[in-house]
Amino acid sequence: MQRVYGAQNEMRLASQQLSRQLLAYEKQNFALGKGDEEVISTLQYFAIAIDELNVLHTELAKQLADNMVLPLIQFREKDLTEVSTLKDLFLLASNEHDLSMAKYSRLPKRRENEKVKAEVAKEVAVARRKQHLSSLQYYCALNALQYRKRIAMLDPILGYTQGQISFLKKGYEMFSKKMDGVLSSMSSMIKRIQGELDEEAEAMRISQQDLLSGNDSVYTPDYDVASPNINRNLIQKAGYLNMRSKTGLVTTTWERLYFFTQGGNLMCQHRGEVAGGLIQDLDNCSVMAVDCEDRRYCFQITSPSGKSNLILQAEGKREYEEWISAINNISRQIYLTDNPEAVAIRLNQTALQAVTPITSFEKRTENVQSSDRIKGPASPIETCGVTAENPPLEPEVQELIAPGTPIQFDIVLPATEFQDQNRSSRRTNPFGESEMKNGSSADEGLLLQQMFVVRFLGSMAVKSDSTNQVIFEAMRQVLAARAIHNIFRMTESHMMVTSKNIRLIDPQTQVTRICFDLDCITQFAAHQENKRLVGFVFSAPEASGEESLSAYVLESNTEGEKICNAFSFAKGVAAAQEDPEATELLRSSMSLSNDGKFVLLSEQNEASNGHIDDKEEPESEA
Repeated sequence: MQRVYGAQNEMRLASQQLSRQLLAYEKQNFALGKGDEEVISTLQYFAIAIDELNVLHTELAKQLADNMVLPLIQFREKDLTEVSTLKDLFLLASNEHDLSMAKYSRLPKRRENEKVKAEVAKEVAVARRKQHLSSLQYYCALNALQYRKRIAMLDPILGYTQGQISFLKKGYEMFSKKMDGVLSSMSSMIKRIQGELDEEAEAMRISQQDLLSGNDSVYTPDYDVASPNINRNLIQKAGYLNMRSKTGLVTTTWERLYFFTQGGNLMCQHRGEVAGGLIQDLDNCSVMAVDCEDRRYCFQITSPSGKSNLILQAEGKREYEEWISAINNISRQIYLTDNPEAVAIRLNQTALQAVTPITSFEKRTENVQSSDRIKGPASPIETCGVTAENPPLEPEVQELIAPGTPIQFDIVLPATEFQDQNRSSRRTNPFGESEMKNGSSADEGLLLQQMFVVRFLGSMAVKSDSTNQVIFEAMRQVLAARAIHNIFRMTESHMMVTSKNIRLIDPQTQVTRICFDLDCITQFAAHQENKRLVGFVFSAPEASGEESLSAYVLESNTEGEKICNAFSFAKGVAAAQEDPEATELLRSSMSLSNDGKFVLLSEQNEASNGHIDDKEEPESEA
């Protein structure tokens, strides 16, 4: 457009100079000047015509300057500058909001000062209102810019065309008639766009007034902490979280980033980036609430292998619980079903059914079959401790678990074991290693050793171990209690299954947290729908001579049936050890490691010549 306007000015100046030169021709002296009077009169006629044409060029140049160049200059220097200024104000407001949010996130959880908290919360609210106002102004300017951009492109074309038509109309009438329809259509289009711009500006103005007239409490972080409206059926979630990162051996930093879920992946996007990147695969992972650096609303995501974890901090209680629920739903791979929302709602409703008492197990439609039984040549070996004769009628709930039985959600060492450990004359190695002279471990001589990664969900006292239905009822009550009381914390352990006992070992210190004699485990079963749930009943003698029964519920990274099979096989090995012939028969039917222990090969280890590394594959060795 600038070149067209420059060319038109050049044409005007050239025409003016040409007219002057034509008028000055008569003053030139030539040796052969005969007959120049006709030429001079002709040139003077053309000079007058060119002067009249130059008037039209001058008018055309003025029209191009007013109708073609000026709108572009106004769009560039006014509209674009306004948007750029509003963008800078929005970025400044966003930075102030981030600083206030960082200050609010650093508020201590234990030594909470209500005055300081109120001041910081007010500062966050003011920063948010300022950011909201600047963002609204910025977005309104961007929306208006879309219309002004089209006008800025169409208006100069219209001005250029009208100037050319006006310039040529006096010389070529037909040319102007051909462009009348185009000019009228372009004029109507500009008027229509201008009308849409006016309507959009009015609608945005009304919307801005409605938003700004709301209650200022919505800008305060965690404003609904008293009664948050939590949706536990989410299968996707997005929002800002604080992510903990290590910067050294003992130093950490927290960075506020935008997180969102995409299928089974957790994505993270930094400010200014066009797209997000993968930060964690959520399939089969575990999520739990943690206390981290005296910050509130922190939770940890752990990979299925347990080797990597991610600690995040939510802004408020509602976001905190919705993120945990969403990640827990995604880890179950609900998003792969045909109707994931309905599946999530059904699973959460099933977990909350403990609020309504169930009178009989016959009314339940979801019954889990007992584990397979393994029978040896010497004596029958029961998988779940159920005799060959099944009872004709299933017992009532009150006959299995007493109403109001308390539930323990964490592993606590019994007082008797704690006293026995303190009375021991030999000092216990804190890293779980036995101090034998020959350097052999405490598990030497055991024919079976198999390890699983499990998480302790809860335990409770039961009244009977005659049927595995007591395990399913314990699972239902433990999961329901966790859902009702919003308990997401779980203790992760390594479960070591041997032919003598079952131990839960701390994965970091290798200290045995709790030990169960295999002979005292009377029932065990896996959940039919949630394949990772497994439970067992443990019988412990009391000082009065009677036995107390307790049901333990665990969640594993692998299928619960594999753990039940390991229990069955361990019982088979323990029974076969009493008969030398049965032991030899069992040894001949199973592959053994170099130290004479049974080796259970997984699909990955079958292709590795039978050698197993218990550090890299802890769940594939026995």
